[in-house]
Amino acid sequence: MLSSEDLRFFLTVVAARSLAEAARTLDVTPPAVTQRLAGLERRLGIRLVERTGRRIALTDEGELLAARGRRICEDLGQLADTLGSRGSVIAGHLRVLAPLGFGHRYVGPAVARVRRDYPEVTATLTLSDRPGRVAEDGWDVLVHIGELRDSALVMHRIAANRRILCAAPAYLRRRGMPARPEDLRTHECIALRENDEDVTLWRFTDARGETASVRIDPVLASTEGAVVHDWAVAGMGIMVRSEWDVAGDLRDGRLVALLPGWRLPDADVIALLPSRQERSARTSHFLTCLRAEVQAHPWTVAG
Repeated sequence: MLSSEDLRFFLTVVAARSLAEAARTLDVTPPAVTQRLAGLERRLGIRLVERTGRRIALTDEGELLAARGRRICEDLGQLADTLGSRGSVIAGHLRVLAPLGFGHRYVGPAVARVRRDYPEVTATLTLSDRPGRVAEDGWDVLVHIGELRDSALVMHRIAANRRILCAAPAYLRRRGMPARPEDLRTHECIALRENDEDVTLWRFTDARGETASVRIDPVLASTEGAVVHDWAVAGMGIMVRSEWDVAGDLRDGRLVALLPGWRLPDADVIALLPSRQERSARTSHFLTCLRAEVQAHPWTVAG
């Protein structure tokens, strides 16, 4: 009546928190997700979710299925690892959670490489602008960029990544070049709201260790990095963005790095693993593939 694929489908819906986001994760249409969820509820004879506008809320039965379903999927994965180790086979289901932009460019290809290398591995990649809000038992690997606050998680550094203050030449011709961090208060700034960070407080350090903090009043803000990136390239203002995202624009002159004597806090790319479990063979291979993907498409900017 209930298969492991049903459980994985339902857990994807739970992690997404909306049918539209679940559809994007599963690469299907929203009506397909709605129909499959309704079919699952009919077979079980219970209601699993309450639909309130664009969001969904779990019923008590849905909460129970999600909690026990996670444990069942974990047990199946661990069993596959145990059996696979005896036959030298990497197998089981891999659940990866990653930021939207970086996940699309780097994590997706890494997951595909795992699948090509080991066809007995299945995988779910969830891309979210708020990965920290997904419960720890909803993923095997969380790819994180920026400040790390939860030291209880097991951390694996994937690559160095700077944050860079930059703007398009068109904007600089129109508004001029800031000479000091405090000049940013009179400039048009663009904010990316992610990871629940204080994104309007920009903190700088110079070569002597002197610090400066500037509270900006953004003229534009978005939760989507690609939108912020496009606004800046179009000359709409100054942004702070990760090196991995703007290295090509800086090399090709679409963007210009600002305040060369000042540096923003780094935002290294790290992979987080739950502390409650041993690292599986498929997880280890995914980390290897992710590092290889980054090394194949490096982003380091001179300076």
